[in-house]
Amino acid sequence: MNSWARRVPEGWLLAVHAQPGAKRSEVAGLHGDALKLRIAAPPLKGRANEELTAFVAASLGVPRKSVTVVKGGASRRKTVLVSAREADPARLLRLSD
Repeated sequence: MNSWARRVPEGWLLAVHAQPGAKRSEVAGLHGDALKLRIAAPPLKGRANEELTAFVAASLGVPRKSVTVVKGGASRRKTVLVSAREADPARLLRLSD
């Protein structure tokens, strides 16, 4: 599919470049081999990660509990697991159009 989305047995692994502290949460296109997401929450006490998982879940139409940050919790570069095989990660990139 794309270099930023990879199918795994549990669902999808997404390479994400997060930009916390934005005015609103939105997809900002690609950043190298990662999907760039602007996140409307500060990088304090996990709030940006909570907003990121909520945004990805809502955008993909999957339950919030199916989206977790599995790597890079304190970094801008993150790996996000979407535990929903039916999810269509390309839908996220189409939001940036």
